[in-house]
Amino acid sequence: MKVFFDIKHLYYLPQYLPVKVALTSKGIECHFVLYKQPDLQEVMIKYVEQENLNYTFVEDSNEARNFYQTEKPTWIVFGDFVKNIEQLHQHSKTALIQHGIGPKAYFDSSLSNATVRFVEGQYRLKKLQQRFPNNNFVDTGYAKLDPIINHSYSCISLTDLGLDPQKKTILYAPTFYPSSIECLAKDWPSDLDNYNIIIKPHFFSLYKKKLKNHQKCFSHWQKCSNVYMADLNDVSIIPFMTISDILISDASSTMLEFTALNKPAIWTDFYKLRWSYRGILSYRYKKRIGVEIEFFAKVAEQVTCYKDMLTAIDDVLQHPQKKETQRLEMKDLLVGKVDGKVSQRIAEYLISTG
Repeated sequence: MKVFFDIKHLYYLPQYLPVKVALTSKGIECHFVLYKQPDLQEVMIKYVEQENLNYTFVEDSNEARNFYQTEKPTWIVFGDFVKNIEQLHQHSKTALIQHGIGPKAYFDSSLSNATVRFVEGQYRLKKLQQRFPNNNFVDTGYAKLDPIINHSYSCISLTDLGLDPQKKTILYAPTFYPSSIECLAKDWPSDLDNYNIIIKPHFFSLYKKKLKNHQKCFSHWQKCSNVYMADLNDVSIIPFMTISDILISDASSTMLEFTALNKPAIWTDFYKLRWSYRGILSYRYKKRIGVEIEFFAKVAEQVTCYKDMLTAIDDVLQHPQKKETQRLEMKDLLVGKVDGKVSQRIAEYLISTG
């Protein structure tokens, strides 16, 4: 039995590594297919070899499809929508493990008819079953969080990052779009110099040319002595989540991941929107985000401007139990079981139905 993982983007990998560990512990061969990106090639090779993965690089989805049809793996695991996925079913079964659980286009991924989609929580399960009654969905939970529960991730300390272990630590983890990055004050880390700040942006924000304004912000912020600025080699956010006391984020699925650990968060409900998403075109923003972002207000303190964010940080850290009941309720509803056994459940399903 062979299980192949289709890695469209490197930041998908932390979601799949726990599943790979569970599969290999049962003697299943795993292989990772990555897509060549000249600007990231060295970073990708370094990371997959660090994780001791068997891997193959392909140029594009057509080459990947040919590779799968030649190798004929038992299962191919994808992280997003796949065009003409049915063509692969002659020799292989396909599984969808969505690369994130945020509100952006979460449900549209099932427009491709994978053999099975693994789902996080009853809310998403019921929504998907309503929209795609003929598809196969299995509620397993969110595998990415398993290493935190099992303490199986690569540990880091604040000292390792050059930060002060005597200070509370803020994790700022914005997505690339729509993002709050350009809405923060130019020197905002200096306004919070009594805290450590770990900045872990979306992978795209770190290298995409069209996001060069984000990179200018990062270059400036990382000069502050209380800041650790994550780079492309920091693929997984898991180690940062474990050592942080509070999360600040916008439309990122990190919001649901962090609060599922019953940790407090602040939702920066203010964004720098492109002109094509404003005014009469604001429907594009609503279509991209979806109504599920409203759940963020239940698990996190919602702020609508930078000034309110600063005030909220002190308040939330002084009262971390605030919204604890809602966090636990939303965890069960939107993330499912957080018991460290999600990857085992996925592995057992793949093996038993392979």
